[in-house]
Amino acid sequence: MLASLALLVGLPLALAAEHPSCAPLVPVTFDNTTIPGLLGKWVYITGASKYPPHLAELKVVKYAVFSFFPGSHEDELNVTETMRVNETCVVRNTSKIQVFWHNSTLVHVDDQVVSRAELIQSDKDLLILKHFNANFPGLSLSARTPNVSKEHLEEFNAHLRCQGFTEEEVFFTSEKDACPLPWEKTGEGDEEPQDPLLPALPRMPHLQTH
Repeated sequence: MLASLALLVGLPLALAAEHPSCAPLVPVTFDNTTIPGLLGKWVYITGASKYPPHLAELKVVKYAVFSFFPGSHEDELNVTETMRVNETCVVRNTSKIQVFWHNSTLVHVDDQVVSRAELIQSDKDLLILKHFNANFPGLSLSARTPNVSKEHLEEFNAHLRCQGFTEEEVFFTSEKDACPLPWEKTGEGDEEPQDPLLPALPRMPHLQTH
């Protein structure tokens, strides 16, 4: 996977003007199969944003894994996250995502900061989210495994190019920086801070950090 990521990162991102062959990002209209399809484990692969505070956070996230579980009602998802922020592993299991059925969006509120994301149509084993933060766009890719195909990576790169993101606004994670999962023994230097730098879904890279 790392080789294919390196290949993708090496592809220049054409900025500003959309290419004539750009395909629109098509949001998923939520139905009774949407949320069950989100449940389970995801690996955060890459994210891009034009929101300055979000960019600062993307730079320090080296790897992230997260899982969705049913909440107390159909309009809520519980989220657990394990991520490496620079050299420190962070575990969170208190995040909640609100599901808004009327406009098919996912919303996370953390420290009074509201983050909203749309689910974009893609392969069932991919999770592409379009984020909205203070009118600044963002786009993220997660997958069921860290081994995303070259074709899927190139397709996501095309989305980034068409949305006008620059190379400086795109950040990839690396499997070599994976943290031990909560049930695995934590090595020296892998701590669990009380107040992790990055909150969760929409606000975290996967479902986006802000």
